[in-house]
Amino acid sequence: MELGFETIGNATLICHDNGPVLVTDPWTDGDAYFGSWTLSHEIPEEQRQSILDCPYVWLSHGHPDHLSMASLEKLRERTLLLPNHVGGRIRDDLREAGFKVQVLQDREWTRLSPRIRVLCIPDVNQDAVLLVEVGGRLIVNLNDSGDRGQGRFVRRVIKEYSETYLLALSGYGDADMMNFFTEDGRRILPYAAAKTPVGQTIARMAETYGARYFVPFSSMHKYQRSDSVWCSEYTTTLPDYARGFASNSCEMLPAFLRHDFTNDSSVSINPKERAIKPVDSREFGDDWSERLEADEVKELEQYFRAVEHLGTVMDFLRFRVGGQEHVIEFNKRRFHKGITFEAPRNSLMTAVKYQVFDDLLIGNFMKTTVHGGFGKGSLYPDFSPFVAKYADNGKARTEAELRNYFNEYRSRDMVGYLRHQLDAHCVRPLQIQSAELLRALLPPGSNTFRMAKETYWKMRRAIL
Repeated sequence: MELGFETIGNATLICHDNGPVLVTDPWTDGDAYFGSWTLSHEIPEEQRQSILDCPYVWLSHGHPDHLSMASLEKLRERTLLLPNHVGGRIRDDLREAGFKVQVLQDREWTRLSPRIRVLCIPDVNQDAVLLVEVGGRLIVNLNDSGDRGQGRFVRRVIKEYSETYLLALSGYGDADMMNFFTEDGRRILPYAAAKTPVGQTIARMAETYGARYFVPFSSMHKYQRSDSVWCSEYTTTLPDYARGFASNSCEMLPAFLRHDFTNDSSVSINPKERAIKPVDSREFGDDWSERLEADEVKELEQYFRAVEHLGTVMDFLRFRVGGQEHVIEFNKRRFHKGITFEAPRNSLMTAVKYQVFDDLLIGNFMKTTVHGGFGKGSLYPDFSPFVAKYADNGKARTEAELRNYFNEYRSRDMVGYLRHQLDAHCVRPLQIQSAELLRALLPPGSNTFRMAKETYWKMRRAIL
């Protein structure tokens, strides 16, 4: 292709300028999340070769469906482009592994070829947005990032272009940690079970950003572990993305496509869908009957005690491994608020050793029970971000390190940071609470439910 782009795999964008130039988040080989995830479709040989021929590889964040080491091994001679994340963990780890790494400066254009340049925006959650200009057109790769204050800037850039393409995570929400249980052992119906028409959310998102085209992205996976395959009921199939889509300003394109700018043509790529047979967890090293050794119990406790914030918001963490319970006490006098995790030994200790606890949460095979109203039944905002985002990836574990961490992101974009705080603490909780209440009282397709969703998006546009 002389000039244009392709989308394939989970969150892989391939940009061409007289040949392949840039590939994003290449997941072409191997599994993710301790074997829980596999790609939903095969990578065709033509696109696989284009990926290998790209001199530049951009990685958005550290999740294994975006940063796949099995895939990167085939790209060792390429230049890896990284967001300027506070803490620099991905940069340091990849350099230590022998890769050539270039950190992109925040919100500054970097030219990769005569007609391709990129601009990267990292966020406080250790995710990132990539803007790609290809021959005067703009591709906005949001992947998993959502809007954490950068939305206003992104929308302003979008307005400068007449032809814009938005690529973003969408779907029912199975990638969110769903394996929650009540204290009496009953599974809590996940948010994704509502199966709100995906197209409705996509249309509102695209209109909020002002994009001309939308490409479903960053959600093309299937579950394969025998202990997580239950989530398959809540994954999003290709036809699901168009359900409920209606917009006067945006057009939805296929999830896998080849868009040629030289002749303004768009062709669907139709890769083979993978048929899944459940794989026993032991194939991935997880025997649920295995117990922790004494030194592993000590390592587990040290890992979580190092995250100082946990001791200020909860009384205990309980881990149930191989039928044995191990409790980390933060407040012995008030033993009420806490979390119980039931997990297999190998994945648990691997997550602790390599500081990738988010991988265990997203795998959806670890069982989670929240006690004493901690987080109002959620691991947000006081557990998941502080452990998986700020500590593991941002290297900010102490209160002093957290202050420096947040100050750095705030200094980069004061207005955007404050807008994110307003959204996170006012708008989004209101939307979640309203949606949960309405789902309990009304069908998701009712007029009242739709009105609540519209109100939320109007508030989002106002904040932007």
